[in-house]
Order: sequence, then C-alpha cells, then structure tokens
Amino acid sequence: MDEAKTGLNAVAETAKQAPGRGLPPVHLWNPEHCGEIDILIRGDGVWMHEGSPIGREALVRLFSTVLRKDPDGYHLVTPVEKLRIEVEDLPFRAVAVRRDGDDLIFTTDVGDEVRAGEADPIVVETDPATGEPAPRVHVRRDLWARISRSVFYELVEAAETVDDRLVVRSGGQVFSLGAVA
Repeated sequence: MDEAKTGLNAVAETAKQAPGRGLPPVHLWNPEHCGEIDILIRGDGVWMHEGSPIGREALVRLFSTVLRKDPDGYHLVTPVEKLRIEVEDLPFRAVAVRRDGDDLIFTTDVGDEVRAGEADPIVVETDPATGEPAPRVHVRRDLWARISRSVFYELVEAAETVDDRLVVRSGGQVFSLGAVA
C-alpha cells in the first residue's frame, strides 16, 4: 500500500510540473515498469482508486496529463516510474461539442479541447454486443475519447446526407456517422 501511495504521489507531483494546462512529454519518457496501481477508469469515465471514485477533478486532470497507452496497456508515466492502470473502454469522454467556423471542437471530461480533423479524426464503429454506434474522437497520441450519447445526437442533428450516409465536416475532412436508416 505504501508503494502505491508513493507511486500515486510521484505521479501527482510530476503532473503538477506541467505548466498551465500544458502536457508533459510522456511520449519521450522511458522509465522502467514499476508495477500496477489500483486505478480504474470505468466505462462511464469515472476514475476510481482502490475501489472509490477520485472525487477531486483537479487530481483526475493531473493524472490524465501523464496517461499513456503502450502496447501492453494504459500507464501513468513519470520520468522515473511507469504504473499500469485499467481502462474499461476509452480513457476519456467527449462531453460537449461546438462549432468554430467549419470545425467541430470537442471538450473532454478532463478539460481537453480537440479540433476534429485529419490528425484527430472522428470514428464511428458499431458495438458488436449492442449493435449501437460507438463513436470516438482522437485526443492525443494513442488516446481517444468516447463521444457521449448526447454529443453524438448533436452530431447526427447537424449531419448532412451524402451517398446514403450521415456525415459531418471538420478540419477539411468528412467523417461518416453511419448509414441513413
């Protein structure tokens, strides 16, 4: 338990060093894998630690800045530690969308803003278990946000029909939301 606390504190301290809302260069850090930490990002986007929700939004935001996805899973990374965490679905939720000229700007549950385009695409797959659309938007590196149902409905409402598909445009790109029913 003390090791987990030390790891948790180290991650929090490293994340605090990111100036403003900037992101630390976790993609450049290659620390040794130190083990796992009992953090789970649930499918609904709630971050849990040792079975309890992390209630401080600022702490969740801090952890999100040092989150990285590697081939072996999701990790919180500092220059000297790499701690594996569990993620049930995707690490972030796109909880709002707005238009900025011709672009769609998504806001995530941890405060990131993403302008959909070539580098940050919108992808809609079908959930094999439910047959429902499973939309997501790229946030950074290999991290994605699940687009919330209400935000997806906003996209559908704003979509146009092209070749029997609902599409939205952003960043000079065309993104399919699915076939017209």
